[in-house]
Amino acid sequence: MRSPNISVKKSARLGSVAFVALVAASCATVDKELLEAQLPDIPEQWTTDSEAATAPTGDWVAAFDDANLRGLISEAIGNNNDLLAAAANLDQARNGARISRADLLPSLNANFSASRNAIVTNPTTAAAAGGGGGGSSRLYINNYSLGGQIRWEIDLWGRLTDETRASYKDASAAYADLAAAQLSIAARVAQAWFALIEARQQRELAERDVVARESNLRVTDRRYDRGVASSLDVRLSRSALGSSQASLALRQRLELEASRALEVLLGRYPAAELQAAEALPNLPALAGAGAPGDLLARRPDLIAAEARMTASGLRARAARKQMLPQFTLTSSLNSSGPTISDLIDPKRLAGNLIGGIAQPLFQGGRLLYNSKRARAAAEASLFGYAQTVLTAFEEAENALAAETLLASREAALRLAYEEAAAAEELTERRYASGASTIFNLLDAQTRRISSESQYIQSQQQRVSNRVQLYLAIGGDFLTEAKLAALE
Repeated sequence: MRSPNISVKKSARLGSVAFVALVAASCATVDKELLEAQLPDIPEQWTTDSEAATAPTGDWVAAFDDANLRGLISEAIGNNNDLLAAAANLDQARNGARISRADLLPSLNANFSASRNAIVTNPTTAAAAGGGGGGSSRLYINNYSLGGQIRWEIDLWGRLTDETRASYKDASAAYADLAAAQLSIAARVAQAWFALIEARQQRELAERDVVARESNLRVTDRRYDRGVASSLDVRLSRSALGSSQASLALRQRLELEASRALEVLLGRYPAAELQAAEALPNLPALAGAGAPGDLLARRPDLIAAEARMTASGLRARAARKQMLPQFTLTSSLNSSGPTISDLIDPKRLAGNLIGGIAQPLFQGGRLLYNSKRARAAAEASLFGYAQTVLTAFEEAENALAAETLLASREAALRLAYEEAAAAEELTERRYASGASTIFNLLDAQTRRISSESQYIQSQQQRVSNRVQLYLAIGGDFLTEAKLAALE
């Protein structure tokens, strides 16, 4: 393997240092031994020995030079239901963080009440009248009451701060989830678009095959009428035509399904009305620079996993602090009187300020086991993050390795197709002159159809893998909305 270039080594070292610092800051509540045992080591370069070892970054959609693709991605970003759900989850997480932050501030409550009571001033006369109103007099008294209470828990140990920071980390994770969903939808749209193009090419190939088989049958029928060909030749030609027609029906169905799959990603009704481009794009050479450590700061799913790991550690620390004393300050202010103006009379105001300390003594082990549960959740989050990192490295390495191998496969299948096409042409001339049998002709045509179909499929697989590579390395992209914002 050749020596890596200096820029890749430097980028890898910086990525490794950033990774260690990031995890150390994020998981301060998890044992150091646990961190060192579970977090994977980051190599300085990819193991793939090819030009693809310098993984590209930036606007990966532009690499395909397809305006239709960019428009489809922009449409999906605006209409896809999964993205809309991710955006709603982000809004939910942000509001949850604001709610958590409110616990750090004093709470103020106010109450107001008004009542009106009637007092009988001559009870004897009222009783003689049989309880009626005749002869009695009444005095009406109004009473208004206004009160306010303030309560503030002093965050002496930082428990409320930890819980608030954890909530904001949840919001950060939700934001990264939205970015990951956007990147994933963009990649799925690109792959669905290229799959639709392949389906169209395969259907057109099947149509040409049917035309060729029909031509074979006409030639064979004429040869049979002249007594040159046998009935076996005619039946074999008819059988080949039937197989080709069945293959065409299959290709037509697959093209319709590919169109509907893409329309669903775009948020459209799956009516199979979307038309594919005529050919798959020509892939440019990979350009840019990257290293395994760069994925940690670039892939949205890793950023989200890191944020959730941090949030779990903060909640574990806050759960332990639940067993410490809680300091609270409470204050109340009350006033009442027969008129509204009495409510603001300084002489009638009565207030108090109370400070208290609450120390949990016995709760059946609830706080202890809640702390242990939170720690276990933090450890699980750490393991999950480590596994996510390993999976990200695996996806990137697989895509990088496949980049070279798929290119080699495509070149080999192109050669096989070209030679099969030349052999078919030669066999057709020989069959027309009587130098070859119907078996030779059908075999040559079948070989050419198969090799051309595999060649088309290999082109699609290589393009799809390039999309997978951009997804694996967390590549960015520009939608039409982003382009408009830059103008």
